[in-house]
Amino acid sequence: MINYTQRLDSAVRKAAWAHEQAKQHRKGSDVPYIIHPVGTMIIASGATDDEDTLIACLMHDVLEDVSANIYSESDMKQQFGENVVKIVKDVTKNDGIADWHDRSRAYLNHIEHEACDEAVIVSASDKIHNLLSVIADYEVSGDKLWDIFATKSSADQLWWYESILAVITARNVPTILSSRLAEQIETLKSMIKKSA
Repeated sequence: MINYTQRLDSAVRKAAWAHEQAKQHRKGSDVPYIIHPVGTMIIASGATDDEDTLIACLMHDVLEDVSANIYSESDMKQQFGENVVKIVKDVTKNDGIADWHDRSRAYLNHIEHEACDEAVIVSASDKIHNLLSVIADYEVSGDKLWDIFATKSSADQLWWYESILAVITARNVPTILSSRLAEQIETLKSMIKKSA
């Protein structure tokens, strides 16, 4: 169970505000973006009660997706501390790499070899929530869903989630997370196979 502290509440509010200021919604929808960081935090809470890790779940897309003019790394450090910033930076993709595959491989390499253990939990929880959303959206949209992704390919999405699973397993993420991701991957595979 989450110990919902004032600090966690501040992180929910700040993440909601930052993503709203950036006019972000969940991919291909009008669903408020904050649903994703909160879902990520709830998933992670099954594996850890570390407050910095849970706050990093809430803030994990801010540095990647929100302009520093809205909310900067310095703002995050001042409000939530260096450790939260370190975890968030460890799960932030390098947007200086233009190609989706190259950027994805760089992220996988970083998570496997350099990221802190807390960041591995955030990454796993993030991908579980993303995949739950993909599966829910696929049930509604079918193969049209892939058009909202950079590569427009179900094969690339399966590669991505299977690669994440391999990396978090190699990093000994808590089994509750690796097992849940593995189950969701199998669900997606079977849905894609049925539509083929």
